[in-house]
Amino acid sequence: MSIAFGATLGSSGCALARSSTENYSRAHTFFRQPTFKCLPRGLQAGRLFSISNNSSAEGVGIIGGLTYKDAGVDIDAGSELVRRIAKMTPGIGGFGGLFPLGDSYLVAGTDGVGTKLKLAFETGIHDTIGIDLVAMSVNDIVTSGAKPLFFLDYFATSHLDVDLAEKVIKGIVDGCRQSDCALLGGETAEMPDFYADGEYDLSGFAVGIVKRDAVIDGKNIVPGDVLIGLSSTGVHSNGFSLVRRVLAQSGLSLKDQLPGGDVTLGEALMAPTAIYVKQVLDIISKGGVKGIAHVTGGGFTDNIPRVIPKGLGAVIYEGSWPIPPVFKWIQEAGKIEDAEMRRTFNMGIGMVLILTKEASHRVLGEGLSGNEEYRQVFPIGEIINGEGISYK
Repeated sequence: MSIAFGATLGSSGCALARSSTENYSRAHTFFRQPTFKCLPRGLQAGRLFSISNNSSAEGVGIIGGLTYKDAGVDIDAGSELVRRIAKMTPGIGGFGGLFPLGDSYLVAGTDGVGTKLKLAFETGIHDTIGIDLVAMSVNDIVTSGAKPLFFLDYFATSHLDVDLAEKVIKGIVDGCRQSDCALLGGETAEMPDFYADGEYDLSGFAVGIVKRDAVIDGKNIVPGDVLIGLSSTGVHSNGFSLVRRVLAQSGLSLKDQLPGGDVTLGEALMAPTAIYVKQVLDIISKGGVKGIAHVTGGGFTDNIPRVIPKGLGAVIYEGSWPIPPVFKWIQEAGKIEDAEMRRTFNMGIGMVLILTKEASHRVLGEGLSGNEEYRQVFPIGEIINGEGISYK
């Protein structure tokens, strides 16, 4: 589970830091140094709270409903850390960090793919995990209305398997193509004895740009505005510590058929995260978009309120979009309560846009606009007086 958040940055200074001698730099000509680190004098551009539970999920034997906390991830602890950091760097809370540049803002975000990597190791599916990596960062920064410019990756392993690494990087390249941004550079770190044989870790960093007068910040949201949901491809890249715990308890393997589906559990769970950049920017360009939430760790419960002004909340229309079979299986096999599902998983909606009623009618009328890369759109709720997320 990861919670990304950022702030608008004031003046800053930038210092150059070199990588360790065991790291291999991969970069274009105009990114010649191994590593750049920006050391701001004002606010931090962004922070990422990330918890990964990589302990074995075997021999669970839990009776009753599973929770994310049972699987080793404490969302409340993560929220508390964010609250404490906010005291030191006031202004954080967005999905990306904004840095002023002339009449625009650079918008930056960073993320990983969590313990979904464990399933990549088990299934041997490495050529799409890079798409997940790109998606988690570019989907965050597009919530501000920013067009992604470039992406950087960090690949770390104990022993470099060139063929495996090539598959991972191929996915990153594909993700950058889908989001129309450049893979500007990256870092390959070989660290003997640090990771188990055949395993690796990934981090990604995206930077985009948006005009100052075009920033999507949710400030103008009012009661009656409409919530439009863009369909997800599945679990995306959050909640996999709980998913792995459910899988262990279910007695099924990744090679077994997904109950109610037409693919294996491994294929369903490894489906790459949807990249919403082109679709969201297309919708924004036509006007009426007031706020955007990327539905990751925390689900609807924690992510939608991040873009809604104080004093306002949202009501979600239950049954207004189809719940993918993989979520039904997770809930049934883990005996998970509705509230826990909604706070852990995207439940079939990976991005939420808040629009005027007029704009929502246009978006719903246009549907997919004949673009096969676009996700399905659904009217899933509306803004109301009173804070929090409710369901009816």
